[in-house]
Amino acid sequence: MPILPSITGPRDLDRLSPEQLAELAAEIRTFLVENVARTGGHLGPNLGVVELTIALHRVFSSPEDPIIFDTGHQSYVHKLLTGRQDFSQLRSRGGLAGYPQRSESAHDVVESSHASSSLSWADGVSRALTATGRGDRHVVAVVGDGALTGGMTWEALNNISDDNDRNLVIVVNDNGRSYAPTIGGMSRYLNRVRTAAAYRDLHRKSDRVFRAFGPFGRALFRGVRGGTHGFLSRFTNNVALYSNLDIKYLGPVDGHDLPALLETLQLAKDFGAPVIVHVITEKGRGYQPALDDEADQFHSVGRIDPKTGGALGKSSGRSWTSVFADALVDVGGRDEKVIAMTAAMLRPTGLAPFAERYPHRVYDVGIAEQHAVASSAGLAFGGLHPVVAIYATFMNRAFDQVLMDVALHKAGVTFVLDRAGVTGPDGPSHHGIWDLAMLQLVPGIRIAAPRDAARLQEVLDEAVAVDDAPTVIRYPKGSVPDDIPAVERLADGVDVLSRDETEDVLLVGIGPFTELALDVAARLRAQGIGATVIDPRWAIPVQPSILELAARHRLVITLEDGIRVGGVGTRVRQVLREAGIDTAVDELGVPDEFIAHASREQVLQDAGLTAAKIAQDVVAQVLGKRVPMARQTGETGAIELPIHHRS
Repeated sequence: MPILPSITGPRDLDRLSPEQLAELAAEIRTFLVENVARTGGHLGPNLGVVELTIALHRVFSSPEDPIIFDTGHQSYVHKLLTGRQDFSQLRSRGGLAGYPQRSESAHDVVESSHASSSLSWADGVSRALTATGRGDRHVVAVVGDGALTGGMTWEALNNISDDNDRNLVIVVNDNGRSYAPTIGGMSRYLNRVRTAAAYRDLHRKSDRVFRAFGPFGRALFRGVRGGTHGFLSRFTNNVALYSNLDIKYLGPVDGHDLPALLETLQLAKDFGAPVIVHVITEKGRGYQPALDDEADQFHSVGRIDPKTGGALGKSSGRSWTSVFADALVDVGGRDEKVIAMTAAMLRPTGLAPFAERYPHRVYDVGIAEQHAVASSAGLAFGGLHPVVAIYATFMNRAFDQVLMDVALHKAGVTFVLDRAGVTGPDGPSHHGIWDLAMLQLVPGIRIAAPRDAARLQEVLDEAVAVDDAPTVIRYPKGSVPDDIPAVERLADGVDVLSRDETEDVLLVGIGPFTELALDVAARLRAQGIGATVIDPRWAIPVQPSILELAARHRLVITLEDGIRVGGVGTRVRQVLREAGIDTAVDELGVPDEFIAHASREQVLQDAGLTAAKIAQDVVAQVLGKRVPMARQTGETGAIELPIHHRS
């Protein structure tokens, strides 16, 4: 009889024998492959933490003992063991989130799922428990080894080691990978620990000797192993990683050996002070297609055939990422000063082809976006032009470095933001909807949003030619649409995509929203309302021709795939007012709220960003029945721009 359906909460694990726990682990792996294959999601990381998660919930008492995942993509097994076994709508509206979510369960603590923050959370939670008389409870942070490349983990460790009177357990889930193989000095250290033959042999021989003496011998072995870690690591030609932190170290432990995990975690629980448990796991464990995937061992998959691992229903169109990848190789071939930089996401951001062609011109700094951006300023100072490729949502972390290290020093750095705008199933922490509002605050910055593949190549060429200011190129997740030709390119680079004889409404489409603008224009035309559709290409700064066009129209509508508060539309309205142009502006975009996981189409419909809804509202505005109302016919005309707006 299957065991998994009987698990409604962590305490159901207490009644299971060691043999039953092993059976449960096998059932969970089968469940994950079958269910994630239907919906897509983070498969490889969760296959690797099955035994570890079972052991954590057996030893600790969640939610009284909070368990924090860094990052939350490794929480699927945690969801299963805390009563959430309906994965039929995983990452879809109404179904389970792909990351921890407090509204789902009291067992979920941290939702953000941006790497390297868990130890800061654990530090704060454990201090609060101690300060409020609940110091007998434990806090557990499960840290993927890739997260250790982020500086926040070391800031937190510094503070944790300064206050050792609390129950805090740090589990390092060491599988040698984040999205792809983990890089950097930290990774090299952990790799040596994992692979050093002398360490493994000494560990196995000692284990056999001490276990021969029964329970007393096993307890002695555990104590000796922890106490002599510094000697052992030096014996294998390593520097003890945690030797100066004054934190107890246990490990390395086989992350798929349940008895060893249970013993080690119990020892950590009983220690009464911060403990680091080093657990070695295998990403994709138990599923051969994942193990055979050298790129990322099925870190994140779409719908797949569970038997073969082959992709199902894959889009036939080219992705934005692949278009950028080819464009960067082309640019790099023409300009040897162009180098590429990423934060542990070489393949996801499209830098792999560039790395294959120019291996000495690519820098992967690990999950350390702040360092990547500040380092890029130094590279620019040294005469290179860095192209820093990051997911839009992760760019939030490096705002200060963009402002104070790059822009203040007038460094020629190009930031390429993948997955910009509404991304859909990964939920609030992974929508890339803040970059337009956030980055346009930076003095001198230039932000481009290409509408198609041809424009992406175009703006990349233009961006790397800028050597005295930061430039940004953003594009969404998914497939690139067919090229949308312009009917005219204005002197300042703005593209006119369509126009009518009557200049009633000016539609400013940002990036891929130009398709939406063209659809709206066609609907307005059918209602007898003339519309002009433009693509600024470079959304920031606002170009002079947009002011001139706005002055000739009765109403301006801006459309952007980002939050409307402080977005491009807000900037257009402000610049118009500065120029003395009183044309009404309606700024359409995503609401300034945390948007739950759902399809992109569902999110945009909720926000009213459909052609039918926008056209309906614009008709009402032109008729004077909805604010902001269009100006009356005859109130428009040419303007004399102030000097600071003239090209």
